[in-house]
Amino acid sequence: MKAIVVVDKNWGIGRDKKLLVHLPGDLKYFKEHTLGKTIVMGRETLESLPGGRPLLNRNNIVLTRNKGYRADCSICHSKEELLKMVKDENTEEVFIIGGEKVYKQFLPYCDTCYVTKIDKTLDADKFFYNLDEDENFSVVYESGVIEEDGTRYKFVEYRRK
Repeated sequence: MKAIVVVDKNWGIGRDKKLLVHLPGDLKYFKEHTLGKTIVMGRETLESLPGGRPLLNRNNIVLTRNKGYRADCSICHSKEELLKMVKDENTEEVFIIGGEKVYKQFLPYCDTCYVTKIDKTLDADKFFYNLDEDENFSVVYESGVIEEDGTRYKFVEYRRK
């Protein structure tokens, strides 16, 4: 499995059930990596997407404890159920896309993390695990600095050692 996330300097990922920033370059990067793949998200992440609907041209799976939850995509209710659901898929094709609780549950299963690092501290209430402090991960790629709408960021790829 892989994770894909955009973080600020403190590894913040969201506030009030929304992304901290919307950067066209990051959205393009996300689309390039996930198009045609399986994406796994929590209910709140699905509901934060445009129209609260699954993303097109991807196999969307929502993880929720709410047994009565319905959406126009696959639903599962536990980590074990999700792992069974994707067991026959190539794990290179499965992306964890958020939110905080889903990242925490599945980071141990991820061998690669695509992180868009924003060069500022934002007002976050949800966070991703700080991969820079984990000796089990190393940086295998780092883009140059990109600037959009006054926000500087770069793409960093981490791989489990």
